[in-house]
Amino acid sequence: QVQVVESGGGLVQPGGSLRLSCVASGFTFRNNAMSWYRQAPGKERERVATIFGTGTTTTYVDSVKGRFTISRDNAKNTVYLQMNSLKPEDTAVYYCKVVRYEYWGQGTQVTVSS
Repeated sequence: QVQVVESGGGLVQPGGSLRLSCVASGFTFRNNAMSWYRQAPGKERERVATIFGTGTTTTYVDSVKGRFTISRDNAKNTVYLQMNSLKPEDTAVYYCKVVRYEYWGQGTQVTVSS
């Protein structure tokens, strides 16, 4: 049974940083691409970043390029999202997802506000 548990969200001031974590189970983690998504109030969910199994290939939505970094630790079945230079428009619930499975966790709230 696929499961993902996100953590690390919180309230941060503009320009600040947060690191999100997602622990996954129920499948062979190292063989699967992982993505981070976010959904802001009143908006559709959007894919923020993706990392492939070996961790050498990553993709980002244009709005976070140069500020966010996705990474993974296959020994810990964990994917991370390092978020720097945060802006109020980054406020959203952040979710991680196994690319090949239609399963969503509870997400973690990120609020960027002064």
